Order: sequence, then structure tokens, then C-alpha cells
Amino acid sequence: MRPEVLNPLFAEVETLDGVGPKLRKPLEKLGLGRIRDVAYHLPDRFVERRAVADLDEAGVGEQIVVALTPTEHRASRSPRGPYRILAQDAMGNICALTYFGRAAFTGKKLLPVGETRWVAGRLDQYDQMLQIVHPEQVETESSAAMGRLLEPVYPLSEGLTQPKVIALVAQALAKLPQLSEWIERGQLDKARWPSWQDALHLAHKGPHEAARDRLAYDELLANSLALMLVRESRRKRQGLALQGDGRLRDRLELPFPLTGAQRRSIDEIAGDMAQGAPMLRLLQGDVGAGKTVVALEAMLVAVEAGAQAAMLAPTEILARQHFETLRKMAEPTGVMVALLTGRDKGRAREGTLMGLLDGSIDIVVGTHAIFQDSVAYRNLGLVVIDEQHRFGVGQRLMLSQKGKRQPHTLAMTATPIPRTLTLAQYGEMEVSKLDELPPGRQAIDTRVVAMERLPEVVEGVARHVAGGQQAYWVCPMVRGSDNESDDLAAAEARFASLKARFGDDIVLVHGQLPPEEKDANMQRFADGAAKVLVATTVIEVGVDVPNSTLMVIEQAERFGLAQLHQLRGRVGRGAEKSTCLLMRSNELSETARRRLALMRETQDGFRIAEEDLALRGGGELLGTRQSGDTPFNIASLEQIQRLLPIAHEDARLLVDRDGGLDGERGQAARLLLYLLERDYGVQLLRGG
Repeated sequence: MRPEVLNPLFAEVETLDGVGPKLRKPLEKLGLGRIRDVAYHLPDRFVERRAVADLDEAGVGEQIVVALTPTEHRASRSPRGPYRILAQDAMGNICALTYFGRAAFTGKKLLPVGETRWVAGRLDQYDQMLQIVHPEQVETESSAAMGRLLEPVYPLSEGLTQPKVIALVAQALAKLPQLSEWIERGQLDKARWPSWQDALHLAHKGPHEAARDRLAYDELLANSLALMLVRESRRKRQGLALQGDGRLRDRLELPFPLTGAQRRSIDEIAGDMAQGAPMLRLLQGDVGAGKTVVALEAMLVAVEAGAQAAMLAPTEILARQHFETLRKMAEPTGVMVALLTGRDKGRAREGTLMGLLDGSIDIVVGTHAIFQDSVAYRNLGLVVIDEQHRFGVGQRLMLSQKGKRQPHTLAMTATPIPRTLTLAQYGEMEVSKLDELPPGRQAIDTRVVAMERLPEVVEGVARHVAGGQQAYWVCPMVRGSDNESDDLAAAEARFASLKARFGDDIVLVHGQLPPEEKDANMQRFADGAAKVLVATTVIEVGVDVPNSTLMVIEQAERFGLAQLHQLRGRVGRGAEKSTCLLMRSNELSETARRRLALMRETQDGFRIAEEDLALRGGGELLGTRQSGDTPFNIASLEQIQRLLPIAHEDARLLVDRDGGLDGERGQAARLLLYLLERDYGVQLLRGG
């Protein structure tokens, strides 16, 4: 049960003045459903703004507030063109208030002809005319908020304005309770950090580095504490001590000898499984490093010891690929491998369920369907979770509840992760690393090609296909936007243009296709019936077609380094030499140039991951930003690198000295877990 002192912060956002059903929707789009969420909705940036009597007082590029009277609305002839509202100041100077896309509706509503409005924004110049693009505020009269020297700029959704968010934040901050301090006093003094309450107030008032650091540290400490509690909880639980005798593993007929890293990882996993406490280990391996073989060896250890094993994949395509791979490799052992997904129905499904219950099925591969309530196991001893970054800590806990005793858990990821971020995302796990590639894997010829050479690339793909090989063509988005240049980067548009050249030899796969169509197209490519696969990053992991030896990545600068590395890893899986073409736009930032240059230089995923982190700094993480990339809302990558080791050590000391968090600071740390909703830590505190 949540501590009573926090209840006011978890009240619905409608309890704030001025929030009704109409405002609730745009707030929910931003994840602002409760007062706590509003208090933690920090500004993206701050602008210095000056109130001016007329435009003659302002300079181009300056942030200003000025009274303007609209005189004319001008719509563009093109639906993608600008919507301009001509307005004049008190001296008759003309300024265009310019909107693009759907924002034009906002301009029409807020700026009627003949009615003076106070407008806040950046004054620019276009084609000899002054203009303000997408004014940040439009009010009927000047307010104290508009004329601030330093004004917070918050993330918005349609239906919200900056003044409204500023007013709601002020109300939320007024409801902050006094909480005991959970950060160790020495750390607070050394870093000169404010209290939790003061930090939130300061973070909304200006670019206060100490306040932001303190709030980031809170997140890192809460996450580390929750992960520590998970680890301690597992150590105390009774698991299945599974000691294999090697009889099944000795029958495996592998096409290549195991690398030293594979043998080392297998020994580490087998050693963990032989213990009474449930294993929780992460197998981190580069593209093509042979994680599936290691997972099969681990699952055979479980079967040798009289238990069952289950492998969870994030998608049905990947589950089916794993099933086929494991079934073929395990065939000499006589082990029964089955597939179970959400689409399996009728007798086939019933037969699989019965086999899991009576123990005739030794290994099952599938999606989340293998952990539904209707699925029961005779003796589940090992759970293997592939592409672990797709599943959170709470899901890891849920997946381990199926056995009579808590099964061992082996998580795998093909995304090389920098050491600091491994600590942040998998701090409750032991880690095994596959840092060697199997013998015979050829280096992939990686080249950077300008987009203007597109016709040459298309002809090159045609020659490649005519020679009997297959090719991937990856785009960064499914379909284009209002920006015409985006059409070139859209999978649907590229598929349509290439289909005229390749006819029935080309298929399209992206996440918005119906599952049946997506699987059918993927299967056509895997079987060799289709020669070219146009796709988004849905093929980033798990797709294994050895005959595909060419990868074209369109507008490669839009992808992160690690994501480019994953995509490149889809080729180079057979005996033939493979090529990866990184097609770039004409105008590149310096960071984008360095990324693409590094892709040419190395195929070491661990080096790429570290460089990706260094190049991104406080920006995105490991590829284009996706939900779940990091468990943090406030902490930037720079802060994670700098503060996480300190927070992790502090959490370790707290748990080691006071495992139940019953001391004075431990009780305050409990409040932090509830406040930041580290639900898995809260669950363990409750004895769950």
C-alpha cells in the first residue's frame, strides 16, 4: 500500500483547477494523468524573451513579446505550404505569423483579423519580410508570464498551451509534501544538491544543473535499489539445482567448433544452473556471435536434469525462426521441440498444451503465449528470453513464475550495450559476453553512397539479384510525412518505385502490415521466392537468410550506430561475400559523418556501442529513440555515465547494510521507490 504522505501526488489531474474532461485528453497524451506526473513534467529548454513596444525595437533572431493586429490570412496553394497571417504592430510594421501543417488551424483560431493579440516567439526574416514561425504564445492581453526574462518551454500536445502548463505545474508544485531525505548526507554535501522539493521547484525555474542532477540521481538510485532487491530476492528463493550429465549435448552435430567465448559462457551458465538459487544471467553477444547455440546447450542441460525449457521471443517471426533452428540442431539428440504462439488454435494447440503438461515436450519456443494462464508445465526449469531489451524488469519477474519452483532465467541480447547502460538496465543480472565471432565469418564490405546515386544502386541490386543472390532494402519509416523529402525514406513509397523494376521478385515488410501478410512476405523471402525485401527496422533482429548478401540502408544518417550495426548483421551469414551500402543525404551533421565513418572502419559491436554512447552524449540511446531504451525519464546519457556508478554503489550499501530498508534512510528510500513507481521494487518490499 502506498504511503499516505504520497497520496496527494497520485491524485487525478482533474483535481487541479482548470482541468476538465476537455483538457484531460491532451494531458494524457503527454502521460500527465496525475499530479505527480505534472510536477515531473520538466521544461525542454528555457528562452530569454524581451517585451517590445514595436518591431523596430527588436533584432532578427531575438525572442520577443509584441502586440500585433492581424490584417490578412494567406493560405498556400500547396497543401504542404505555409499558412501565413499578416499582422502589423503599433507603428504599422508588417510581420508574417507563419504556420505549417495542422498548426494552421491553431493560427486561424487564435489570430482573427482586426483583433490585437500579444504574440511571443522568435523574430526571423524570410524573403525581405519579418516573420515569427509557429508563435509559442498568443494571448488576448500581456501577462506577467509572457514577459518573463527566462521562460520555461514545456513539451506540448494539441490542445495545450505554454501558459496553461505553467499554471498547472505551479499548482502541482504547491502540493509537494515534505519527505525525508533518501540520499546519503555526504553525497548531498559533496555535490551541493538541493533537497527533493527544492530541486523540483528549481528545475522548473531555470537551467539549474544541480537540481537536474539531483532529480536524475533519484531516478538512478531508485532503479538500482529495485534491481538490487530483485537480485537479493532471487538469492533467497529455492530454485531447481539442475546438473546435466552431457549425454544430450554430446550428440549435437554443430557445423562449426565452439569459440572460446561460447565455451566460457556455457560453463558459467551451467555452473549457475547447478546451484539451488535461481540463475538470472544476461548473455550479451554481438551479431552472429552464436547466442542460439549457447542457449540450446543451456536448455539441454535442463532436459538432461529432467526439467523442461522455454524460449520466449518478442515476435512471431522470430519465434518461428528460432523453432526451426533449434529443431534442426536438436534433432540428433531426440529432444522434442515445440512451437506455441498466439495464433495456434484448435487441436494443434491442445496437443502442445498436453505435451507441456505431461512432459513429453522438452523445449517450447514461442511468444508471450507460452506464459499464459492456460499453459502449464510438468517441470519448467529454464526460461530463455531472447532480445531481452524488448522486455522490462517487471516482465522478467512475471515470466519466472511458471515453474513449481522459480526456474532459472537466461536473457539474451544481440545489441552490444555499453558497460554503464548494462548496469542501468540489467543491474540485477550476472553477465556473460560473447566477444568472439565463429570461424569462417567474413567481413562485410561496408560503403557509404550518396542518395543522388540511387539509380546506380537500383541497377546494382538488379545485377546482384540476376546473379542468384537476395537483397534487403531498409527505410527509416513506413510512409512519408508532410515533408516531401521524407517520401524518399518511406518503405511504402520505395517499394512502389522498386516494384516497377523487380515485379513479383520484391516483397514489403513493416510493423503496420497485418501479421498474416507480414509473415507471408517474410516467408517468401526466406524461401527464396522473393529476391528483394523492402522493410523498416522490423528486420533489425532475428532474420536469418544466408542467401541474402546485400544490405541497402536508405538515409542511413537517420539511424543510430548500434541500429546500423544490427541491420548490417542481417547479411554475411553465408559462404558468399556480403556488402552493406549506407545511403546518405547530401547534407550531414558532423556527428552523422563520424557515425558513418565508424561503420566503415569496424564491425566490432562493442566498440560501436561505446562510440554510439559517446557521440550521442545527452541525446538518444542505441539507435533511434524508442520506448524502453532506458528506464529513465529525466536522467540523460551523460548523467547516467557520470552518476550511475555512484548511485549503484549507494544502493548496494543500502541493501547490504539494511536488506529490508527498515532503517531511517531505508524508509526514505522506500518512499522514493513508490514515488518513482519502480513497481518491481515495491512488489518485493510488500513481500510479493
